[in-house]
Amino acid sequence: MAKIHLCKVDVTDFSELSKIIIANKPDIIIHLAGETSHKKSFENPMYDVDVNLKSTLCILETIRTSKLNCKFILGSTFIVVGKPDTLPINETINCNPTTVYGTTRLASEHLCKIYQNVYDLDTLSFRITNAFGPREQYLTPTKNALNYLIYQAYCGKDVTIYNNGQFFRDIIFVTDVVSALQTIMERGKPGNLYWISSYKKTWFYEIAQWLEELTNCKIKYVDPPSYTSKVDVGNFLVDNSKLKSLGWDLKISVKDGIKYTLDYFKQNSL
Repeated sequence: MAKIHLCKVDVTDFSELSKIIIANKPDIIIHLAGETSHKKSFENPMYDVDVNLKSTLCILETIRTSKLNCKFILGSTFIVVGKPDTLPINETINCNPTTVYGTTRLASEHLCKIYQNVYDLDTLSFRITNAFGPREQYLTPTKNALNYLIYQAYCGKDVTIYNNGQFFRDIIFVTDVVSALQTIMERGKPGNLYWISSYKKTWFYEIAQWLEELTNCKIKYVDPPSYTSKVDVGNFLVDNSKLKSLGWDLKISVKDGIKYTLDYFKQNSL
């Protein structure tokens, strides 16, 4: 296994970010840093532009101007889509984001396409649906709602779910995300976009049932805040056939992923 050299840098410090890239001359850059809260993207939109969009442009410009022989892989999000008219969706969907966060991520994807087309950089992008699992944050619902719900259940607290759980998402466990990313890194084609998804509907009332079964929590069904109707993507399902064509397949069910996450909380006394 290659040795890991850890460099800590604020991706909004574009000068320092460029220096680190040039000094290390990487073969591959996987850009996963950024602000992921759509709520915070409204509260501080200029920061969202800096951390999500400008950081991507900074990396692309550094690769171009320094003439680095470097593959650039951008991590994006299902939020770029907005509210889809039909399901399932795939890579050909026309995007209409409803948040600042979704807009900066979509713009970053377009920058990758431009730099690939105009400058012949080796770039590609992937979008992740709702991912969860160990080592993701779990203390606030604005960052990772499912991890937050699992942790609330683990602590024996009431778990609040909207609309009687009568909505579904395409949910995927972190180890499947990692294996998908490795597949894209090794076999993905320059200029392409890939969805990382389970291609399975997970209803939130099912999640509620599993949490009650696996913990001592109680489920509370409530109406969602009024503002969510303007930004929430609603039901979501993604056809992952393009990713599967590279040889990837899903391994972990959502219920098993919840079990593994609960075990992680217990083993680490969180």
